[in-house]
Amino acid sequence: MNPSTLIAPPALVRRAERYDTQALQALDSAHFIHPFTDHGDLATRGARVIVKSEGIYVWDSEGKKLLDAMSGLWCVNVGYGRQALAQAAYDQMMTLPFYNSFFQTTNVPAVKLAARLAALAPKVGDRTFEHVFYSSSGSESNDSNVRMVRRYWDLLGQPQRKVIISRVNAYHGSTMAGASLGGMSGMHAQGDLPIPNITHIEQPYFFENGLPGESADAFGLRAAGWLEEEILALGADKVAAFIAEPVQGAGGVIIPPATYWPEIQRIVDKYGILLISDEVICAFGRLGHWFAYEKFGYKPDLVTFAKAVTSGYIPLGGVMVGNRVAQVLIEKGGEFNHGYTYSGHPVACAVALANLDIMESEQLPQRVRDDTGPYLAKCFEVIATHPLVGVAETCGLTAGLVLVKNKASREHFAEELSVGMICRRHCFQNGLVMRAVGDRMIIAPPLTMTHADIDEMMRLIRQALDLTHQELTQKGLI
Repeated sequence: MNPSTLIAPPALVRRAERYDTQALQALDSAHFIHPFTDHGDLATRGARVIVKSEGIYVWDSEGKKLLDAMSGLWCVNVGYGRQALAQAAYDQMMTLPFYNSFFQTTNVPAVKLAARLAALAPKVGDRTFEHVFYSSSGSESNDSNVRMVRRYWDLLGQPQRKVIISRVNAYHGSTMAGASLGGMSGMHAQGDLPIPNITHIEQPYFFENGLPGESADAFGLRAAGWLEEEILALGADKVAAFIAEPVQGAGGVIIPPATYWPEIQRIVDKYGILLISDEVICAFGRLGHWFAYEKFGYKPDLVTFAKAVTSGYIPLGGVMVGNRVAQVLIEKGGEFNHGYTYSGHPVACAVALANLDIMESEQLPQRVRDDTGPYLAKCFEVIATHPLVGVAETCGLTAGLVLVKNKASREHFAEELSVGMICRRHCFQNGLVMRAVGDRMIIAPPLTMTHADIDEMMRLIRQALDLTHQELTQKGLI
């Protein structure tokens, strides 16, 4: 079998029916090891082959159109088919396709992007962000955070400060350090994780962890208090940093109560530990602000970014390094023995600059904050009345709902029923990409969504919920 015969020539790129789906699936099964995939199961059903995209939609190799309510993987914020981004990549490739940032060398797009990001990152209290460290992904960026945090404390003469505290069900990447920082037990079970000096506290998930009769605000304070308890148990002089997502993404769009982040800030200030805001999902307009720490009002020392900085058109990640850390690393650190071949890749940085131009000219963060975010929230108030939905909540243009067996008591379905996967199957079969995290269904659509687009998405979500309810009823499961 010649793989080249399976790829449509350029003139036919937008005619999905010309693809030999079964042949592509066979090649995929034979050669492609996918992330987070049961390959035995995948081989029996065949991978979905996505071949085309435009706006908020993608098409598969059999011509099926899908509304992409996950923005690819939380990243295609400006939507698909943006010629300006392709042109930026082409122009830079024809000018300087690559050069490294080692050897006291830089390139124009990397310099301009660093300055642009520094200008976009708002000052909060005494925190400013004038420096950027580049990587190619969020995972690499969080590995870099571990290196910078520990180097910072070494330089201050406190090498015993090595422990980084994270949260259960957090996601901070898939590298050894990133997966260790994350709090997902399934990832820790593979690879002898977490690595030493990383520990976890419970997540601020009110639906699961709130006590009977407890208010959301009271729970937020109690949940933040778990950080202080852990610091005291470890010894404050051993703790280097606390890392957290503003809103937990891959964990199921877990939105903390309003009281949570102010109390976290009080605690890290009290004990003098660094605060890392992992905004790989939340930055660049997703929550209605350029950076989510501004929305919640806390003061991080390091901010992880990736994904939407280029709207996923090309890999790029990095860390916004706050003045508190940057000053020590630069003035006392000498050579920082860390970096990547693609740190400050000129093509990736050029695409990021063009992407930020689009986001600024179309005022996408403001649109999410003032228009589409509130509109989605109203729509989710309606979907919360569905008999399968225990709770439905939004933050900007990200949202989650929980499927429950009994709406009144919020009784869950048995885990082995995989009700979330049943609902996801109905979503895909009826033209919607919606993610299942256990029995929690989540979305993070492109920021270009209009009210009409949101209405269409909600129609498809309700249809999937209705079909799931019908199937579960027929099977006698509700």
